Amino acid sequence: MMADRQVKITLTKSVIGEKPKTRATIEALGLRRLHQTVTHPDTPSLRGALLKVDHLVVVEEG
Repeated sequence: MMADRQVKITLTKSVIGEKPKTRATIEALGLRRLHQTVTHPDTPSLRGALLKVDHLVVVEEG
């Protein structure tokens, strides 16, 4: 099952100049500063959020 796997997400670019919805998505992922890494279960809703901010983050499958 996908939820058993974990995904590491690292913020690699600044949210300065991004749209408010993009900033909200980054905040909802738990990312606050550059190069911060968080771990989340791999779910379809998480994948959808990552598609919206893929230009700002690096995702590591785990």
